[in-house]
Amino acid sequence: MKNIGIKTSLFINYFVFAALLNSVGILVERSQEVYNVTKAQAAILEPFKDLSIAFVAFLVGSFLPKIGYKRAMLISLAMVFFGCLGMYFGDSFWTVKLLFAMTGMGFAIVKVSVFALISYVTESKKEHSSFMSLIETVFMLGIIFMYVVFPLFYSDSNPKAWLNGYLLMAILILISFVIILFSKFDIETSASNSISEDLKTMFSLFLKPLIWVFMTFAFFYVMTEQGIMTWLPTFNKETLSLGPKLGSQMAVLLMVAIATGRFVTGILAKKIKWIYISSISVVLAIVLVLMVLPLAKNVVPREINSIADLPVVSYLFPLIGLFLAPLYPLVNSTMLTSTDKSHQSALAGLLTFFSAIGGTVGSLLVGNLFDTLGGDKVFYLSLIPFALIFISLFMINRLSSKGI
Repeated sequence: MKNIGIKTSLFINYFVFAALLNSVGILVERSQEVYNVTKAQAAILEPFKDLSIAFVAFLVGSFLPKIGYKRAMLISLAMVFFGCLGMYFGDSFWTVKLLFAMTGMGFAIVKVSVFALISYVTESKKEHSSFMSLIETVFMLGIIFMYVVFPLFYSDSNPKAWLNGYLLMAILILISFVIILFSKFDIETSASNSISEDLKTMFSLFLKPLIWVFMTFAFFYVMTEQGIMTWLPTFNKETLSLGPKLGSQMAVLLMVAIATGRFVTGILAKKIKWIYISSISVVLAIVLVLMVLPLAKNVVPREINSIADLPVVSYLFPLIGLFLAPLYPLVNSTMLTSTDKSHQSALAGLLTFFSAIGGTVGSLLVGNLFDTLGGDKVFYLSLIPFALIFISLFMINRLSSKGI
């Protein structure tokens, strides 16, 4: 298979970082339970992760080709390897913050690298969209791995047992490092002559109206997705009374739904225009919120002995992932394939920057309003960004036909 080394590297990196990056929902719940912090204090974990992503993505996005994609990804893996060891031996809320800061910095480099490299390993717009959806599917599999495996380390008799999950992650990261170290990157990427020229290229993108619409989409999409993903375990535990372990395990349904949706999107993208898939998905997401969330009101706590004992909303609301799934990969692919390869690293940097800021806003917003509005009402806030996303899709479809 052509470029098998590069493709393997992209899959491995996205899997590992997905597992660490999106464990924030679990760590929000664990920090409240183990380190006795408040919801508002736990919500700060998202900014530690996302602001690190934003800062590094904006800094390196324009001149990452000069550093070298393979070298950059190896540096990122080394950072999170030591972050996991620090979490295991440090065992404090501060080491949780440090872990997410290091994970955020590493992921910024990896995401920009992955998005820029996809154009070098695909040969058409449809293949690009399909591969982008496959990459994002692997990302969701990494999240599912974390949500399924991590709670297995919980123990009532040993309150520190859950930290063993970070030793497992350190081992997986070390394996990934070795695989990528010996992978061949048989491509040549163009790099400008100076850092000042690279930065000039990035800032020149801000002069284009399409970029502003795209950044608006990225901001509100990630704000919505992360707001739901980060606080779903807490919603399950407190609003639906499922308990910490079951609450985290049921939250994995959202990840499974997104992974399934992105896998199916990878198939559909070869046959159906992206705008039709995306716009229908947003409408269905809005319908699901309006139909399912009312079921969360006045849920009576009960002993859970089988699936039949679970509140209906606990397995229906996560299905929103099916409709969130197509949006991010399809819009990102549309934008990247409308851009010259030499500018794609800079565009990926901007995308990562605004996505990170959106993730921070979403998590903080839901975290601070969770108690005020109540868990059964707070996710209605998603209807506002869904409406803005719907409008931005049609603007991107119209403007992207002219290229960047």
